[in-house]
Amino acid sequence: MKITRRHVEVTSFFLLLSMLAILVLTHPKVKPRSTVIIAKLLGQTPEKTWPNIWHELLPHNTSTAITKAAGAGANPYRLTVNPHNTTTDATAGKLIFQSQCAGCHGSMGKGGTGPDLSTGAFRHGASDLAIYNTISNGVASTAMQGTKLPPNSIWQVVTFIRSLQEAHNKLATIKTNNTHLISAPSVSYEQLINATQQPEKWLMYSGSYNSHRHSSLNQINRNNTKDLTLNWVYQFETNSQMVQTTPLVVGNTMYLTEPPNNVIALDTQTGLPIWDYKRNLPEKLTLCCFQTNRGVALLGNLLYLGTLDGHLVALDARNGNVKWDIEVADYRAGYSITSAPLVVKDKIIIGTAGGEFGIRGFLDAYNAKTGKREWRTYTVPGPDEPGHESWSGDSWKTGGAPTWMTGSFDPELNLIYWGTGNPNPNFAGAARIGDNLYSDSVLALNADTGKLQWHYQFTPHDEHDWDANQIPVLVDIVYENKLRKLLLAANRNGFFYALDRETGEFLRATAFAKQTWLESFNPQGKPTILAESTPTPQGTLTSPGPMGGTNWWSPSYSPVTKLFYVPSIDGTGLYFNQSITAISDRTPGKQFKGSVATFGTGNLGPGNASIRAIAPQTGAIKWEYPLVATSSFRMAGVLSTAGQLVFTVDAQGKFLALDAESGKKIWHANLGSSSVAAPITYMNDNKQFLAIVAGRAIFTFSLGE
Repeated sequence: MKITRRHVEVTSFFLLLSMLAILVLTHPKVKPRSTVIIAKLLGQTPEKTWPNIWHELLPHNTSTAITKAAGAGANPYRLTVNPHNTTTDATAGKLIFQSQCAGCHGSMGKGGTGPDLSTGAFRHGASDLAIYNTISNGVASTAMQGTKLPPNSIWQVVTFIRSLQEAHNKLATIKTNNTHLISAPSVSYEQLINATQQPEKWLMYSGSYNSHRHSSLNQINRNNTKDLTLNWVYQFETNSQMVQTTPLVVGNTMYLTEPPNNVIALDTQTGLPIWDYKRNLPEKLTLCCFQTNRGVALLGNLLYLGTLDGHLVALDARNGNVKWDIEVADYRAGYSITSAPLVVKDKIIIGTAGGEFGIRGFLDAYNAKTGKREWRTYTVPGPDEPGHESWSGDSWKTGGAPTWMTGSFDPELNLIYWGTGNPNPNFAGAARIGDNLYSDSVLALNADTGKLQWHYQFTPHDEHDWDANQIPVLVDIVYENKLRKLLLAANRNGFFYALDRETGEFLRATAFAKQTWLESFNPQGKPTILAESTPTPQGTLTSPGPMGGTNWWSPSYSPVTKLFYVPSIDGTGLYFNQSITAISDRTPGKQFKGSVATFGTGNLGPGNASIRAIAPQTGAIKWEYPLVATSSFRMAGVLSTAGQLVFTVDAQGKFLALDAESGKKIWHANLGSSSVAAPITYMNDNKQFLAIVAGRAIFTFSLGE
């Protein structure tokens, strides 16, 4: 065959094309660039604009980055690598972000009118390119406008945003001693409703929604406490003596917290750790008191933890892995979370501490699966809300009324009951003239909407820091010849209250501890406060003292004895105030108390501590067991059981079993340290166990063989 010029040209063309194809497919600098172009032509990267691509292909921009990405495969998104991803670029991006983006997203991307960018969850795509395009082009029909920044600067902002996510992911470390998931049973809402019928478990902070902290277990009873023996001890790693946790027990697993914000899963049979979650907290926290946490909540296979830096975290109960982590409130403004959340239906209810910092209190509900906030109810009413008139001027903005203890729930009435704390500033009432609703109150809220159904204020215009965060106890008993649904509360102000929990009607208030502040109650239950109890610059002696007639220490109600058991103090305080008259004197993130209170001087000591048993129908004290008092009043909570026993710990570290009917001490064990927690009980392999935290350890007891 004659070879013509045409044949030579065609053959040369295909040889050249083949050589070019080989170059495109093999050359380390050409291959990734050709892949980028082909992906765009095939419609695989619709987010990319041709200007993006042109900028990527320039050698001085992407040659190194894009070549490295090619080594991981030809994924077109992996090949779009941020060319400005050094520490220097992150620093430059931070400066640009803070000048261009902080107005909506906050200076560190934690969110404001715009979303939080630190979590790694992006509505318009989470790849570097998607973030680049969002910054460059903006988002239609939103306040997010496109920018005229040069491409290099946009990439630097992307690098800064990525650094925020890395910091967010370092909030915790998780260690497991078991490569497999714990076979802990999933806990349903129906099981939580029927917690009292499952005494082998301890499913929530107070044991059940009615907050009785009572167990129907009776294997351990008045007749055999002498046979109680130590089962196992687990020593916490914390240096803190303020381990206030209440463990949860499901199956063979116990979940508990240790300061400052760790969660531990233990084997209930051996006390050996299975996994632990350690949260890495900011160096500077705004806390009134202690780095502590009182426990977790449980629903399905998820545990819920409130943190000292104001977050709510969902953990996989089987291995401790984080499922979601959301900010409830800004810790830099004085907010923190120390209480155990409460599961209600498909929601997680959580309150905050911070009353000493002039925060505005609230109670939140979050979707248990996603962490999305469902509702928020402020405990200090704003303008045009009922109760706003009880605050003078702008004092409501820093009114306090924190929600730092776990509440109760009535599924039949669909009402959540939650206590609120002191108004702010604590001791300087002249800065907040009025009753200061809804501080020092119990609130009844619709569980679905958070709407306030009724309230009762225990101490209007409180100037003694007598929080009403004590746990509401729900009972159905005969009161004045009629079966009624009651809410019982032993308050920090020294009075024991009985309210109708359907309507909020005041029924009775009786002093259970020494008090010198009250003159009388009117028929609606509003107290008349003695003028001579008001704090002064020179100091005013008033009872109860600074720790109150009781405090956050858990009470108990026994349906067997029909008695209410409460840790109590008869004490006197010396209360001072300062001439604070305006909230302008407050510095955000700093304590704003308006002076202090002390236990007194000379022969004034902290007072006498005891466990008191109260008859709800009359408020009469049926018996009391004296406890050894200490100046710090390291008091434990109370547990009652169907074995006719009441358990608590005294200040010397004695774990006590008292006769529930008479208060007589039946048994004790020396734990070597006092307790600031409350006992629980549960069953394992048909054996009843007691568990109590004291010092830096948790102890379990059961009957000997």
